[in-house]
Amino acid sequence: MPRQDTEAATAKRGPAGAAPCRVVVCRDCCCGTAKVAGVDHDRQLARLAEEVPVRVSDCLDVCEHANVIVVQPSPAARAAGARPVWLGLVNDPEATDDIAAWIQAGGPGVAPCPDILDLYTFTPPRRVR
Repeated sequence: MPRQDTEAATAKRGPAGAAPCRVVVCRDCCCGTAKVAGVDHDRQLARLAEEVPVRVSDCLDVCEHANVIVVQPSPAARAAGARPVWLGLVNDPEATDDIAAWIQAGGPGVAPCPDILDLYTFTPPRRVR
C-alpha cells in the first residue's frame, strides 16, 4: 500500500497533453535504506518526480532487486495493452536518468524501452493467494 504520493494537484501531462504514466518506487525495508549503500535515495525520488507523479510503496516484496522502480503505463497505453515495467537494482544516477528520459518520452506502450534498461528489467514473482 502506498504511503506517500508526491503527485501535484495538477498532474503533469505526458506527450500531447495526455495523462502520463506513473511511477511506484519501493522504499522501506531494503530499497531506499542504508542497506543499499552509496545511493542518494532522496535525489532519485526527486529526479523521477520531475517527470511524472511518483508513489512511494512501503515494500513491493522483491528485496533481492533493491532499489525497485515500477513504471506504470498511462491509462490510454494500458487500455491498448501496455503493462507495467519492473526495474531493479536501480542504484546509480545514470540509470535513474535513463528511466526519467523514457518516462518523458511517454513510457510503456508509448515509447520503446531503451535497450540500456534491459539490464534492470525483471519479472516479479506472482503472489500465492
